[in-house]
Amino acid sequence: MKRLNIKTLLVVLISVSIWSCNDDFLDTTPLGEVSESAVWTDAGLAEAFVTDIYGGLVWGGFNEQALASLTDEAIFTHPGRNINTVTEARSNPQNPGWIDDSRGWSNLYNRLRSANIAIENLSDPQFDNTTGVADRLLGEALFMRAYFHHQLLRNYGAFPIADKTITLSDDTFEKERNTFEECVDFIVADLDQAAQLLAGLNLQRGRANQVAALALKSRVLLYAASDLHDMPTASSKSSVISAYNNKELIGYTTGNRAERWQKAKTAAKSAMDLQAGNMLNLTEPLDPQMATQVYINNSISRSGGENEMIFGRYYLNSKPEWGGRQGLFNGPNGYNNWAGNTPVSLLVDDYEMMDGSKFDWNNEEHATHPYDNRDPRFYGTFLFDGAQWKPRSPANQARDPLGQIQTGSYEVTNATGQKITHFGLDTRNSPIEDWNGSYTGYYVRKFIEPDPGHVDQNTWQEIPWPAIRVTEVVLNYVEACIELGEFEEARTWLNKIRFRAGMPAITSSGDQLKADYRNERRVEMAFEEQRYYDARRWMIAPQTLGRQANGIQIRGTLKPGKVNAIYRYDPELYDYSYSIIEIDPGKENRLWLDKMYWMPISFDEMNRNSLLIQNPGY
Repeated sequence: MKRLNIKTLLVVLISVSIWSCNDDFLDTTPLGEVSESAVWTDAGLAEAFVTDIYGGLVWGGFNEQALASLTDEAIFTHPGRNINTVTEARSNPQNPGWIDDSRGWSNLYNRLRSANIAIENLSDPQFDNTTGVADRLLGEALFMRAYFHHQLLRNYGAFPIADKTITLSDDTFEKERNTFEECVDFIVADLDQAAQLLAGLNLQRGRANQVAALALKSRVLLYAASDLHDMPTASSKSSVISAYNNKELIGYTTGNRAERWQKAKTAAKSAMDLQAGNMLNLTEPLDPQMATQVYINNSISRSGGENEMIFGRYYLNSKPEWGGRQGLFNGPNGYNNWAGNTPVSLLVDDYEMMDGSKFDWNNEEHATHPYDNRDPRFYGTFLFDGAQWKPRSPANQARDPLGQIQTGSYEVTNATGQKITHFGLDTRNSPIEDWNGSYTGYYVRKFIEPDPGHVDQNTWQEIPWPAIRVTEVVLNYVEACIELGEFEEARTWLNKIRFRAGMPAITSSGDQLKADYRNERRVEMAFEEQRYYDARRWMIAPQTLGRQANGIQIRGTLKPGKVNAIYRYDPELYDYSYSIIEIDPGKENRLWLDKMYWMPISFDEMNRNSLLIQNPGY
């Protein structure tokens, strides 16, 4: 025992001697880390830090659960994901429901801290800036700070502006929410500075540039001018808003609304003048088949569609990431996919006929052939019964040699000539992964790799998420023009979008033009996270998001005298009937309450910051 103590003492003495002789031993930098001071004295390390800020985009909109399933675009197939908390208006500060990481309050503030660290260090760079690299990186950091702030603004209303980093030397970590107007002004100022610093720079994909800054500015200003954020208008439409004592946190209580629309219009035109998009210069409608292909190209950013992208989240097959799995997440169960977010008939039925007339189930021709002669974008957006798709897996090709979507039930004949029922391979009665079948009879085609050789459940795709694209900016411009009474200018640009889509010109004015525009935006921007915010800011959510989700039921009956052993879609063999069905309330019972115009600030955040004021209705 005594020897052990002596040895221990010797070790301690030797250690003290070594430390006292070599003070640098205590300052050894871990091999896997870089000091903060080193980051901001080296241009390459500074670039790496700013690049990491883009991680706040997370997967963009390519999550397994999509924002579309919180709207009248889609319904989420699988239970237990907290989606129903939102769609059934049960959100509260203790349980706000499903929120993806790109919209979460604390996550956004973590990313804002990173942006502020970059802004503060790049404003007075400690490395050579003769090539302007520090100015470029500063512009990117300012854009990302604006982007994260805009996410807070459109989800929660006003927020405590994160204009600097908070340190342990600060007197308090608590801060009250700024006014809505102050938040808008701060975001716009950041974007103006970013646009100036990034002029002519960052033309490579995935990084912020001048056009992205101006385009985001157009979105922020358009939202700010909308009904939800004009307090006299919003109060007249909602008793919850009218009774709220802190209206300055959710909109403008003073000021000229026409001026706000004019600012939104000007910002959109500035971005439009810098990036023309894809085929937005037509004077007559495209051929329908070509129009469908152009829409698909725009969705997957290929063959001219890459000209549509202003700012996006990109993916590489060589670097498998969750957001590169859209085919698996949303594809048909009969292809061994998960059918997560499936379109509802509420959306499908809003696609016009080719001649520009409304689709109508009371029209016998429409009801008998609901998938014929529709807006060409219909065929680039949905997979529906009978649609041609990819080859099935080798194990299932014998059941469907043609690779056609099967979402109905159909008569077939067995070996004895008896008629029996064949349940479609892409239904919840399928012999292939029935638990992943669609409840609605539809699947998403948009954003899914169209290459027939691409097996969705086994491979990742390289389709980018369009955080901002040219067509949105054009639609922003059109909306501002309508609100300013500039109907001819609005029609001119709206019809450019329709001609590219193979659709005839709109000729309406006034309220009808506004309705036509809103439907055009709904169709063109389907599944791009626009509807969630549009329905709120237009204050049409009670009439749209509050509707029960629905789908289609399809029955194929063999024509007299016909026989068929292996089902295929064939109107020469089958008579098809279609009927709308409501989703069982036991699956989802949709409800709208006006508190849902904003997400609640969580109970934990309210406890951390006693100066916060909760949103109305919570």
